Order: sequence, then C-alpha cells, then structure tokens
Amino acid sequence: MEIAVLAAKAAKGDSDAFVQLVQQLEGSLYYMARSLLGKEEDVADALQETILKAFKSIGTLREPKFFKTWLFRILINECNNIGSKRSRTIAYAEIPTTAASMGGYEMVDLRESVERLEEPQRTVVILHYFEDLPLRQVAEVLSISESAVKMRLSRARQALKHSLPNIQEGKINYGSI
Repeated sequence: MEIAVLAAKAAKGDSDAFVQLVQQLEGSLYYMARSLLGKEEDVADALQETILKAFKSIGTLREPKFFKTWLFRILINECNNIGSKRSRTIAYAEIPTTAASMGGYEMVDLRESVERLEEPQRTVVILHYFEDLPLRQVAEVLSISESAVKMRLSRARQALKHSLPNIQEGKINYGSI
C-alpha cells in the first residue's frame, strides 16, 4: 500500500497502518542512522526513540504524503541528540582501515565512499539519491535552504569523483581495474 494512504490511516489512529509504514521504511531508517552514528547501540537507540516519538505524534502529521520526510526529520534530530551526548573518543577497533591496508586493491563500494563523506554531505546524498527525496523535502528535513542542499550535493559529487576515480559519468573504466 502507498505510504500516503497508510500515513493517513495511521494519523486517524490505525496502529496496524503505522506498523506497516515503519516496516516499509525500516531499512532506510537504519541506513541513515548508521551513517550518522556509526555505533550499533546508538543506532538502535535512535531508531527506537524515532519510532516512539513518531507513534505518539502521528496525529499531528498535517500532510500524509510527507510522512517519509517527517519521519526522517525526527530520526535526524534524534541522531543529532545522541551524537551530541556521546563522548568524542574513538576506540582503536572503530578506526576504519585505509587503502594501504587493503593489499593494493582499491576497489571501493559506492556506499563505503558515501560513508566517508563529511556528515552534512553524506546526509544529503542519502536522502536525495538513496531515499529519492526531492531537493525541497531534503531542505525541509534538514532545515536548510534548497541552495544549501544543492551546494552540499555538488561538493559530495566532487568528493565521490575523487574517491572513485574508476567511475566517470556513470561508466566504470575496467581497464584500470
């Protein structure tokens, strides 16, 4: 069933519709939280709090067609809250491996490259390209202007272009692999 229809039912008190909505979006929510927080415990906390807050306030949703945007906004706010509360220390085991330790193979997955972007760029890439939110909705979710979203996307594309030299204009150069 379409998200807008389920959201309208959920806003009227249908808890089964809300559960279906969360099930449809759980993978996307998890990936966004994981990219913002990194630690599984923090991701679980953020998802739990997001779903709880959304369930409690679903009746305040004005436009059911913007449920996904609304839910992502709650999630991002929750991730920001958790991120600001946790300590800034990083355990040695959490330090990512570098290309030098890959034994000369520099094959990098697109998602891994996106994970390496700075948080503002990573967030807009995920929302716009992976979650298919229009620029206007990305701007609403992040409480920034559309031009700021466009600038972040442009910078992210430049960074990805440099981190993925074998991929140019949608084609993979197999000769250098």
